[in-house]
Amino acid sequence: MRKSILALDRVVTNAVWSLAALLLGAISCLGLYQVLVRFVFNQPSPWTEELIGRLLIWTVALGVVAAFRQGALVCVDLMLRASRGAWRRIVRLIILCVTLAFLALLAWVGFDLAWRIRLQTFASLPISIGWAYLALPVGAAFSILAVLADHFDPVNRELEVQQ
Repeated sequence: MRKSILALDRVVTNAVWSLAALLLGAISCLGLYQVLVRFVFNQPSPWTEELIGRLLIWTVALGVVAAFRQGALVCVDLMLRASRGAWRRIVRLIILCVTLAFLALLAWVGFDLAWRIRLQTFASLPISIGWAYLALPVGAAFSILAVLADHFDPVNRELEVQQ
């Protein structure tokens, strides 16, 4: 199971990183377009600001997957630094369980919220608001995989080298 999770994580994390980078590029292009049409052509574009905001939500939801996989999020590392041997394994397991419980709750509530709001559309775009809210359960689901992969194969070895 461990090898399967790590293999799936490699594929998913690479795809998520690529998609997040693509979205960030699209956000930059949309921001440039918005500045050009507003200040050069004096014709404000109402849809770009709304689209940029929604794409930023997706970028953060996908970016947090990379942060979880790299072990880059703030955690209870004081307890990890103070612990050794079996106690360190127990602390890591507690952190894993609490993180997975939070992400599962976030996925559940996020999907419920996206489902409830699916019939409403954005003010300046004919797109369901549910697509923006769907970033929560999608990001949480991918983050669960990243957290499990980081638990099995930690990338951040800060605690071992820090003095």
